[in-house]
Amino acid sequence: MKKIAIVQSNYIPWIGYFDLINSVDEFVLFDDVQFTKRDWRNRNNIKTPNGTLKLTIPVLTKGNFYQSINETKTNGSDWAAKHWETIRVSYKRSNFYEEISSWLKPLYADLKSENLSDFLPTKLSFSRLFT
Repeated sequence: MKKIAIVQSNYIPWIGYFDLINSVDEFVLFDDVQFTKRDWRNRNNIKTPNGTLKLTIPVLTKGNFYQSINETKTNGSDWAAKHWETIRVSYKRSNFYEEISSWLKPLYADLKSENLSDFLPTKLSFSRLFT
């Protein structure tokens, strides 16, 4: 019997997200539903040496109240370098930082799209974790 998980995408997913990906045969991102402002689609908290910090991907929502997640556009790309630097500074002394940063940094450095869904994690993006 094939196991399938269907979830909405979110920015910097929790550890259980990866456990879920690893436990199923098919993983589907359900991103053709309405984008919800002030939600986890484009923001999340990270731990820093100075406490919790919220990272938010700026998105264009004015006049687009009913847009779907996969229709949502980011508002510029300068956020990516800022987010990466915050992550780097916060975690550079962590175990396995070098290993993880070698595949995570390019996700922030090589943005090729303004579409929010193109940046949010997919099984393809994280396939290296499970091989």
